Amino acid sequence: MPDLGFTIEGVEIERFAVVPTLLFGLRIATRDQPIRNITLRSQIRIEPARRGYDADEHERLGDLFGEKQRWGQTLRSFLWEHVNLAVPPFEGACSVKLPVACSHDFNVAATKYFQGLRGGEVPLSFLFSGAVFYDGPDGHLQIGQLSWNREARFALPLSVWRELMEHYYPDTNWLRLHNEVFEKLCRYRREKGLADWDQTLDSLISSQMLEASP
Repeated sequence: MPDLGFTIEGVEIERFAVVPTLLFGLRIATRDQPIRNITLRSQIRIEPARRGYDADEHERLGDLFGEKQRWGQTLRSFLWEHVNLAVPPFEGACSVKLPVACSHDFNVAATKYFQGLRGGEVPLSFLFSGAVFYDGPDGHLQIGQLSWNREARFALPLSVWRELMEHYYPDTNWLRLHNEVFEKLCRYRREKGLADWDQTLDSLISSQMLEASP
């Protein structure tokens, strides 16, 4: 089977997708025979132990990793996304776009991690598997299976993720609520005659602060 190498060359924002999407530039290279196509599977993981954190980030990421003294045990690689891609025929090397949909749901671990960072880069690991279709020595079609030991690393600038979210959700964040909590919130909004959800939450926060003040 052809020996394939994978490299992530860069990232850009897909500005006209249904959901926020990053396009990672993936280069696939081989010194062997031409490739007819590849049914590629990619597992993208976040590697939090490969970067440092300041005091503010330790606090903001407490939901994910616990107290700072436990980070030696809790700062583990975790899954961000699975992506499937059909790679067209090529000889030698080709470059394709690997689309990764990005959630803005704060119940998702990856979103919590991105939001908890103040700057810098997000260390990523791309693992590749799939089926490779190529011509054998006799000219007949051959099919080979890629194992998950193919890997490429990439440091995603946090500024790119923030620009992506600002493009799709300008000056906005999203929260997912249990149905009962949402119904209570709706009732409170109706009773107070509030115009929107921002006013509703501001009113609740202000009331709580007044009750807590001496």
